[in-house]
Amino acid sequence: MIRVLATGTFDLLHPGHLTYLKECKSLGDELYVIVARDSMIRHKPRPVIPEKQRVEMIGALKMVDRAILGNEGDIFEPIMEIKPDIIALGYNQHFSEKELEKELEKRGLHIRVVRIKKSDKCALCSSAKIVKRIIERYG
Repeated sequence: MIRVLATGTFDLLHPGHLTYLKECKSLGDELYVIVARDSMIRHKPRPVIPEKQRVEMIGALKMVDRAILGNEGDIFEPIMEIKPDIIALGYNQHFSEKELEKELEKRGLHIRVVRIKKSDKCALCSSAKIVKRIIERYG
């Protein structure tokens, strides 16, 4: 059984998230998803949707076998518990595959890291675009 791990913020669920998770699921038999904690998001504005609601929404998707909140101290702790065979990064996630593999190796974890290249090009396939549209329309 091949276990795949995906990660993300998943604020304002949209078709781009679904494409990413479907592609992740196609890599194996089980898909685990770590939803980023509010306190750990530093590369973009804080999410609109509370973390508990985001993990509940992701966990309800049929392609997801299990969704959990990330760790607020060590992002590698849940990875060590899940023991995935593959970590799948989204096309726009801010991780280097090589750097992540090196850090995993340091911790004794032999996990393949792949980048999902497929992405949706729809007008509202990002949380930032959705927020911008809302502000334009109602702001």
